[in-house]
Amino acid sequence: MPTSLEPLEELTLQAYGCEACKLCQTRTTVVFGDGNPNADIIFIGEAPGEQEDESGIPFVGRSGQLLSKMLDVCLGLTRDDVYIANIVKCRPPENRDPEGDEIVACLGYLKKQIQIIQPRVLVTLGRFATQALLETEERIGKLRGKEFVYEGIPLVPSWHPSYLLRRPMSRNDTVKDMKIVQEILAKPLT
Repeated sequence: MPTSLEPLEELTLQAYGCEACKLCQTRTTVVFGDGNPNADIIFIGEAPGEQEDESGIPFVGRSGQLLSKMLDVCLGLTRDDVYIANIVKCRPPENRDPEGDEIVACLGYLKKQIQIIQPRVLVTLGRFATQALLETEERIGKLRGKEFVYEGIPLVPSWHPSYLLRRPMSRNDTVKDMKIVQEILAKPLT
């Protein structure tokens, strides 16, 4: 049986040549995604930061360390067990928020990643990832703690790890969100 690695590698190469938005002019590298190409869970953030832009790997800074800890403590998993990606594949200058046209330019890559990997659950981290996939303007605070469906796949919004670094008191919310993820994964495949 062919692995999903080949189409993912092909898509990665396409992204490396992408010039669909102005972020291609300031990036060091494309931060496409990382982890298990056959994962049950895809974690989706907003955009690479400076360390991610340098390494080419999503969530490697302080936010990434917290995400790794959340995976371990809440789900008993490592980064090698999941797939991690962002809505936008190139770092916005000065780590500013991704703009609407940048999200639109990159969203096709994420949708193809999801189609190739076929996870059992998506976890959106923060406002931009959640709003983009759910096509809503609703605030993340109103959306997290619930289960949604994106193209037939359960989607669980949660706080972005950078938000949790600034507001540690919200970490209990994330624990609750990860319990929703566990409940989804505990359901038998149909």
